Amino acid sequence: MLTKIFDSDKIHKLKTYIDKGNKFVIVTHELPDGDAIGSALGLYHYLMMFDKKSIKIVVPNDFPEFLKWMPGAKDIVISDYYPDFATQLTADADVIFCLDFNVIKRLGKLASAVIASDARKVMIDHHLDPEDFSKVVISYPDISSTSEIVFRIICAFGDVDLIEKESAECFYTGMMTDTGAFSFNSNYDEIYLIISQLIKKGINKDEIYHKVYQVYSESRLRLMGYVLYKKMMLYPDKHSALFTLSRDELNRFKYKCGDTENFANLPLSIKGIYFSVFMREERNFIKISLRSVGDFPCNLFASKYFNGGGHKNASGGEFYGSMEDAVKTFEEVLALNNPNNYEKL
Repeated sequence: MLTKIFDSDKIHKLKTYIDKGNKFVIVTHELPDGDAIGSALGLYHYLMMFDKKSIKIVVPNDFPEFLKWMPGAKDIVISDYYPDFATQLTADADVIFCLDFNVIKRLGKLASAVIASDARKVMIDHHLDPEDFSKVVISYPDISSTSEIVFRIICAFGDVDLIEKESAECFYTGMMTDTGAFSFNSNYDEIYLIISQLIKKGINKDEIYHKVYQVYSESRLRLMGYVLYKKMMLYPDKHSALFTLSRDELNRFKYKCGDTENFANLPLSIKGIYFSVFMREERNFIKISLRSVGDFPCNLFASKYFNGGGHKNASGGEFYGSMEDAVKTFEEVLALNNPNNYEKL
């Protein structure tokens, strides 16, 4: 039995939106990851159980190849490729579900269309400090993934029997990827109770792990070797590591979306390294991934210095400037902080 964590009024209002709505759009943040896609597809398959006119998932840009095996992934609308269609869908929607993000700017170019829509908006998320742009906000930062929250919501509706294998596979993928295969933010018993229920739906968790973590291109493996041999910088006195990749370096290894997934975790396997930062050059900014072990809150580091946030041990941020300046900023603020002493955060 799962603990009842939701406000009953919010659950009732959300159920009313679903019952009365006829056109639904599910949106996620830019550079959607496993939890964004998993929670969106899990909710999508649940809504498909009802007689609705239209149910669409719209994401700002493309997502990694290793997530495209999930049931329904081929029907996701990528706004970068079909901007007019994405805008029309959001304009026509009765209800827009905003999954796995807490601030509207994380939608990128899609944000203006969502804001302009008259649809009832519902935020379901697990990041700190949610903005007030939705009629219903269901936010639980203590829960490890948005996928888990959506699963719990369906249980709160009394509809757990409507969750079929397709939804279960998507929810499990989101939960698995947002906890690093249950290696962080997952040390509580109910997450494993949920996993047991998903297995009863017929999922093969070992096969899902293989599809997500063990099916990569040759280019990705060569890029990983390059990063470890040539690019990794260690700061032993700060128990920290940093590596960077420019657009030229990414292009040299025929980079595709998702090829650097989990790279930020690699230095944490070194004895004495508790904090790892990966900087990747995007078109107009530097994408920053931060990981930590133990009590060091890399999310506070991300929010204070790199316009980001996330979980205590897994977070992200952005830097608007050159890679050289991003590295300089990192080294300057690292001098003020230490994974063994983070009071200044």
